[in-house]
Amino acid sequence: METLQLVVAALMGGLAAFLAQQGIAVFNDGLRPLLPEFLEGRMNRRELALTSFALCFGLVIGFGIPFSLTSQIILIHSVFLATDIIGTSSPNKWLAAGLGAAWGVLLTIGLQALVDLFALLPVNFLDALGQVSSPITAAFAVFPALAVALHHGWKKGAITFALQMLARQIVVRVNPIQFGTASINLNAEGTALVIGMILLLVFAAREKAEVTADASLAAVFSDRVQRIKKNVLVLSIMGALVAAAANLGVVAGDPISLGLAAEGNIVDAGIAALARGIGFVPLVATTAVATGVYGPVGMTFVFAAGFFSPHWIVAAILGAVIVFLEVMLLDVIARFLDRFPGVRAAGEHIRTAMTKVLEIALLVGGMIAGNAMAPGLGYFIVAAIVVLNEAAGLPVNRLAIGPVAAILTGILVNILKVLTLFS
Repeated sequence: METLQLVVAALMGGLAAFLAQQGIAVFNDGLRPLLPEFLEGRMNRRELALTSFALCFGLVIGFGIPFSLTSQIILIHSVFLATDIIGTSSPNKWLAAGLGAAWGVLLTIGLQALVDLFALLPVNFLDALGQVSSPITAAFAVFPALAVALHHGWKKGAITFALQMLARQIVVRVNPIQFGTASINLNAEGTALVIGMILLLVFAAREKAEVTADASLAAVFSDRVQRIKKNVLVLSIMGALVAAAANLGVVAGDPISLGLAAEGNIVDAGIAALARGIGFVPLVATTAVATGVYGPVGMTFVFAAGFFSPHWIVAAILGAVIVFLEVMLLDVIARFLDRFPGVRAAGEHIRTAMTKVLEIALLVGGMIAGNAMAPGLGYFIVAAIVVLNEAAGLPVNRLAIGPVAAILTGILVNILKVLTLFS
């Protein structure tokens, strides 16, 4: 299994760097609009590489790696933000593919090496570090209510929250549900999340607009849509690799599903990945149609396919089919978004809500992890790191500061242990 994981990681990293070098797909949403400037000759590769490095490097170090260290599953940002840099910087597609493959393997092996290194420390804080994700499961289900509040006002947001909470507690009360000799335990947070997403989409779909065929997004950028469709085969292969990697426990697409998968809650991780995918449809579809450049994970539904699949081969097939359908239906999705501007706007509010909820959940998780490493002292250190980060102008963004503070707490506790100031 370890060999298979390394092979998939290598193929995934190599193909992602290849796609970035060719201008077919990049992971960073902010980088995607710059690719047409390069492809159409208004930006040279050096300028593209420098911009890519500026956009991606900080996120690899300050976001991808810290989250990956909270479990033995790699946050996909660690892989694909780096392959964006490798691909856009490489003068040759095969060099890019080779370096991308090497990065995929190095990251997979290196993460395990770090885990082994932690075991040699005077205070092994790795188990406590895993508690960073402990509040995520419960807190994440709140984001649809916040998205509704941001889009439609706090009253509708409060109604959404109330119905979510009611659904959650009904599930808690009726569990387990008996079917003859068999019993089923419904997931309370998952149920609340589903109810919230349904309400969010119902509210969003009520906003409609009349758009003529010639003025639609797909019509305006029809040549760029066709460019993506011409690359549907290689993009489908990329989707297969990502879904297989998720199924094999190599990667996860976001901190929520990573934390859930690390705890063994694979179905919950799949539900979280599915909800996140819905939120990313408007962003990915709109930027893809406007730029002619896709993303290596598509609309992110490939992660849900990986988590829900019983075997990595099934996951790979589903991942390929999902990306194929996404690409071939791009113009249909674009016309739908033009027809329902509320759904397009909902995507932005969903991402904002997810970020805000995660900021709070991961900050609380960082405090819990810090206290697990050193009762009392951990709270003190994490709080100090967080407020000093704010005072310094957020060199580490709020989403990553919880995990980063927990890691720094573990390092400081070990230093104090060596100095005999901690027992």
